Amino acid sequence: MTFFWSTWITVLSFMCWLGILGVLLMVLKYKPEIDEDGTTGHNYDGIQEYDKPLPKWWLVIFFGSIVWAVAYWVFFPAMFPAHWDGIATVEVDGETVPWTSHNELFSDLESNNKVFTDNFEKNILVKADATNAAQTLATLNELQATMRRSEAPPADLQTKIDEKIAELAPAVEKLSENPNALKVGSRLFLQNCSVCHGSNAKGAPGYPNLTDNDWLYGGEATNILTTLHNGRVGGMPAWRDQIGEGGVRAVAEYVLSISGNQEGYDLDKTMVSQGEVIFHEPTNCVLCHGEDAKGMTSTGSPNLTDNIWLYGGDRETIRETLRYGRAGVMPEWETKLGNERIMLLAAYVYSLSDKTAPATTTKVSIPANVTAAQAVAPTADSAN
Repeated sequence: MTFFWSTWITVLSFMCWLGILGVLLMVLKYKPEIDEDGTTGHNYDGIQEYDKPLPKWWLVIFFGSIVWAVAYWVFFPAMFPAHWDGIATVEVDGETVPWTSHNELFSDLESNNKVFTDNFEKNILVKADATNAAQTLATLNELQATMRRSEAPPADLQTKIDEKIAELAPAVEKLSENPNALKVGSRLFLQNCSVCHGSNAKGAPGYPNLTDNDWLYGGEATNILTTLHNGRVGGMPAWRDQIGEGGVRAVAEYVLSISGNQEGYDLDKTMVSQGEVIFHEPTNCVLCHGEDAKGMTSTGSPNLTDNIWLYGGDRETIRETLRYGRAGVMPEWETKLGNERIMLLAAYVYSLSDKTAPATTTKVSIPANVTAAQAVAPTADSAN
């Protein structure tokens, strides 16, 4: 709050308090002239007015509210909140801090979270035979608390945090087989993830399907934990300025020829050849998607040789992707959900993935005007 508004609210509140107190004291002090019959001489439609003292219970409540206001100003930052923190305190992240609505919220969240984490350790981890994760979680919480408090954290602190997150992967796999854990995980998914991935987790254009075995960054428990903790930022640069519209069309034709979506298209052999050359130039597409165009999970680059496409694999959509690029963001959930909830959410997502489906080669009909060398048979690979 700015100094102006802080001062304005303080002065207005204090003037109201003084005004109410002054009116009350004036009424108590004022003694009207009384006639012999005990009335004030006022007559309203035949009703005469007596001068009787105010009820004591009413005075107690009135003066009590004034005293309460003064106490409130002392305990809480109501008078000049920019300079007076009050004497009330709350516990936040193990530290005693001055009361604010913000700090009270976080204190309540920590209290509620303590109930959740105790139940998680005593019931869910025990029943899933994953109690060894409790010590890892405790260490991870300490490391994260150090990271939050440090203005200049040690260089290796984030590495240690990532190592502890990876150590939780075996426990996540066990939780993925526990009905109680999956029940909680499904609720967390519906509350937080379904807005993008859908309530059935099958995604939509631009949002990955989580129920298959195609993952941009890998579908193992470790990969899912890392994604949920840290988020992902994926980017496909725009290429129109670098390779021109002709290059965009040529590369799109080549990519279409090696993908699993070529059936039904009459491919231009010349453009396919031109696009292949552009694609494999060292600073172009091959840099991220690889010589075989199957992508790399380390960079989140998708496999271009299958029929699973995040934004669509038809000719015009591929051209649009090349012209203008794509930008995808998966937010981090560590600060919102915490480690225990992320484990449950990761277990649920891991359970959805079709881990039984092998990465088999898919047969694709090659148009007569495209040679076999120009059309690589697609295989199921990363798209999530």
